[in-house]
Amino acid sequence: MVILNNIWLILFVIWGLPLTFYRSKFRKIVYQTGNWTINIKPYFGKELKALFGNLYPENKKYQKLRNFYRFYLIVYLLLFTAYLALHKDKQMNEIKIGSTIPEFTLPDQNGNPFSIGSLLGKKNLVIYFYPKDDSPGCTAQACSFRDQFEVFTEANAVIIGISGQSVKSHREFAEKHHLSFTLLSDEGNKIRKKFGVPTNLLGLLPGRVTYVADKTGKVIYMFNSQLQTEKHVEEALRILKELK
Repeated sequence: MVILNNIWLILFVIWGLPLTFYRSKFRKIVYQTGNWTINIKPYFGKELKALFGNLYPENKKYQKLRNFYRFYLIVYLLLFTAYLALHKDKQMNEIKIGSTIPEFTLPDQNGNPFSIGSLLGKKNLVIYFYPKDDSPGCTAQACSFRDQFEVFTEANAVIIGISGQSVKSHREFAEKHHLSFTLLSDEGNKIRKKFGVPTNLLGLLPGRVTYVADKTGKVIYMFNSQLQTEKHVEEALRILKELK
C-alpha cells in the first residue's frame, strides 16, 4: 500500500537516476571537461544543440550518450505529463471551500459504523485529517480539540478526526488521552483520497487538513498545516464563532 500511495515519487526517482547519470557524462563530453561541477553550472545552449543536433559527428561515444540521454529524457517528460494530467483530475474532484461534504461511512474508535449523513442538517462539522495516532503532533492536536470540546459543543459543532489507522489503534489513542470526540478509521485512505487531502514530504507523509462545514454540509473553511497543529483548533473555533 505504501508503494501504491507513493508510486509517482518512486517512478520519478527510478527513472531520474539513469537520466542524471547519462546527462552528467553527456555534459562532460559536450563541454569537454572531466570536472563534476559542470553538472551544476547554468550552461544550457550548447547542451541543447548537442542533444537535438549532431555537434560531434565523428565522436561515437557522444552519439551513444546522446541517444541514451534523449530516450530517458523523453520518457521522463512523458511521466511528468501523465502525472500533471492525473493530478489535474484529482484537483478538480477534491473538496474545496464551497464544496459539499460527500457521503461516507467509516467505523469509529468503538467499531461502530458512523455515517456523516446522520449529522447533515443538524450540526456544524469540524472534520480533520491527521497523519497518525499518538505521534507528537497528532497528540497535541487531538488534546487541543479535547480541551476545547465544550466550546465546540456550544457552537453546535461536532469534531471528527480521521486517519488511516485501525479501530484498535484509534480506541487506544482515544482512551490514553481521554478524547471525547469521534475518531474514524480510514484504512486504505479511501476517504482521505475522496477529499483530496494533499500529502507532505513528496508524498511520504499524510497531510494534516481541517475542514469546517455548516449544517448543510457546505465547506466554509479549510486549514492546511502539518506543523501548526493547535492552530487547526483555533481557526476552526474562529470560523464557527463567525457563523453565529
